[in-house]
Parts: sequence; C-alpha cells; structure tokens
Amino acid sequence: MYLRTEDGRQVASVEAPRFIQVAGEATRLLAPAVETQLPLWWTEVRASTAVPEAQRLAASIAGRLAALLDGVTWPSEAAAHTEVVTLPAAGTHPSPGDGDGVLAEADVLTDQSAVILYDIPVLAVTTWLTELLRTPEQTGRHLYLVTPSTARLTLAARTVLDRAAARWVIRDPEAGYYDGLSGMVLSWRDGHFTPVTDPSPTVAEAFRPPAGGAVGERQLLLSLRTIHPADEHLLLGGALECAWQTLTGEPPAVWSTAEPVNVPWSRRQLTDLARTRARCGTPTWLVAIGSPGQPGIATQQVQHTRLGVEEHITLAFGYTADRPAPLDRLPHLAEELAAHHNLATMVTEVRAARADLTVPAHYEPPALPVSLTLGPDAVADFGLNRANAALPDAPPLRLGSKARPALYYQLGDGDEPVAWRRLQALMRCLDSPA
Repeated sequence: MYLRTEDGRQVASVEAPRFIQVAGEATRLLAPAVETQLPLWWTEVRASTAVPEAQRLAASIAGRLAALLDGVTWPSEAAAHTEVVTLPAAGTHPSPGDGDGVLAEADVLTDQSAVILYDIPVLAVTTWLTELLRTPEQTGRHLYLVTPSTARLTLAARTVLDRAAARWVIRDPEAGYYDGLSGMVLSWRDGHFTPVTDPSPTVAEAFRPPAGGAVGERQLLLSLRTIHPADEHLLLGGALECAWQTLTGEPPAVWSTAEPVNVPWSRRQLTDLARTRARCGTPTWLVAIGSPGQPGIATQQVQHTRLGVEEHITLAFGYTADRPAPLDRLPHLAEELAAHHNLATMVTEVRAARADLTVPAHYEPPALPVSLTLGPDAVADFGLNRANAALPDAPPLRLGSKARPALYYQLGDGDEPVAWRRLQALMRCLDSPA
C-alpha cells in the first residue's frame, strides 16, 4: 500500500503483512536481541526521501500498528509514535524523479541509476526488494543497494543479486564506497557508481577480513539440478526435502517466494504454485529454511525447458567448530537423489565462512570442491566408460543399478586446494569431444 500527498507524490509504503510461524525468523533477519512470541504478523513501513515529513509519518504508522495490535517495532530505539503528522500542501516540494511504486522510493534517481539507502543489519529478499530488482529490466537503470559496512546479506539475497543488474554498495566512513562482494573501490560519477581504475583497480582496505573472524566455522554448499518428465502426477520439492532430511535428520521447516519465510513446508503447495506460474510462462523462485537448531537455507528455481521440468537448487548448512559437516553422508545422498529424484548433476563444496549463513561485507575465502555427482542420464550422455575413466587417480563410486548407474566423484575433503585441479581435469575430460 502506498501513501501519497494530494499531488500524487509518494510519501510512505506499507507492505502486506506476513504470518510468521517458525521460531528464529525475526532473530535471523533483525538481531539476536529480538525476542518475539509465535505466531506473529510481520509488516514493514518505509518512508520516501522525497518529502521531509515522510519519516515521521512512517514512524507514526508503525507506532499506531504496534499500539493497536500489542506489537513491537524495530529498531527498538526508532522514534515510533502515535502522533498526527501533517503533510505539506501540494507543490511545496519538488518530486525527485519519474518513478512510481517502489521506484518512487529511490533515495537517488538518475537517468542511469536508482540508489536505495538501507540501514538494517541483514538485507533479505523481501517482496519489496523483489519488486525493486525489476527496475533494471523495466527502466534500463542500474540498481544500487547502499548499506553500512556492518550490514550482511542472506544467502537468498546473494543468489538473487548475482543474477540481477544490481550492485551491493558499502558506505564506509573511512574507505568511502566499495563493492560489498568484490571489495572494488567505487566512485560516484555521471549519475552512477563506477569502479576506481586509475592508476589500477583498487580493493578497499575495509574489505580485508577482520582478525579473529569466524574461526572454525564452515558452510556445506550443494548445487544440484534435477530434470523430471512433465506429467500431471509430478510432485516437486522431493530433491530438496531428501537433501535436507539426509543431512539434518528433518525436512525444511518453511518456504516462501520471499523473506521472511513463512509458509509451512508443503511439496503439494509448492507444486501447485509452480504449475500456476508455468501456465503463464513464468518460472518459480522460492526460498526455504530449517529449524533454528541447524542453520540451513535453500533457494530453488523451477522452470519448463525442452528437457522437462527442471529444478535448480542451491542449499547451504552452517557448522561451528565443534560440529563438523557430515561429509560422510554425501555418497548416500547422491544415491538417493539419483535413484528417486531424477538427479542430473550435483556439486558439493565446503568453505570457511559464517555458520549463520549470512554474507558479510568483507573477504571470505572461496569454497573448495568436495564431490561431483553425475546422474544416470548424464552418465549415459557422456558414455559410461568415458565417464568412469575421466579421473584416473580417483575412480568414481558407482551408484544405483548396473545398467544405468550414477557416478560419484570424490574430489577432496573440504581442506584440499588440489580439489580444484581435480574438478577442472574432470570437467575438461567430460567436455572434450568423444
């Protein structure tokens, strides 16, 4: 819902409320100190910078909602109140740009870019951000999300930003501006951010990892693709559920098409949504999380291709130093996915990174490959003999039937840099002409 002045300028927006039923979601996206009772309703109020009174109006809306519904506002130190706010008369302040909807909330709007200033601990894929990420395609503008250096991304937000014409920009008091994912120093020129390349590309000093960071913390990362025949009895989400169950002992807790994640896990509802969107030629993107006891998050995209119905899944679990990642379960998982969930390929990796699965605005080492699995159809396409001999020093493990096996290649244990060479050699062999 958008609130506007008499002459149509956007002042504030209120997101549709989301019914949260899983413990820990408010803590995951806001701050460890946030304590709430379940279930709860979550909504967000945003002020436009076009009108000076907008911030007080947004604070009044939030304060009134909290007072009427016995709720709380975040941040707690924000000046939420219940006072009446009078907006200026029509024409008192000029409009900053030509946008409407979420684009009208841009803090800086030029012919080339839309800049949004965030001051939140965790940048998540909310419905508002999902709409905002359509800006480049709809207007030709590049999107910049500007945050302080203390902000972090959810892995879902990182996945979405990797595909969008958008940049995460860090505003540092000493370093100025830099790219939150690469550390490249940026400057504002001619209506957009551009990398500083004179005399050479520069990485911000603030991008260096802090001393004594996430010591001993690891992430187990899985990237898998399934291909199903398109028939009326297909039930999606089985591969994701199988992976979650195998590695944690329980299925995903909730899923949604945005964060905060709020719909109890249901393969049937997921499939119904994907079918509805497929009739309009639209792929389905979703995010799932697990229980707070074992940090886990996944994104999944479902789309129809000439091969059938494809699921592209990225899945991450976080582990502290006293809880190692269950790498010994990966061969069993690969066999289950190949036998029962139409696995095409799966790559698993381990990286030294935060166990809470958020992405900080500083350098983190790249992930190291652990294994690669080829499903039965992929093995048949390459040829069994060729695929079996692709890595002479580490023969693959055969999974499933003798007639149509899947192959599991062990590349490393998550600590061996040589695993990259094994993966590259394997891919060169498989990609070479037969």
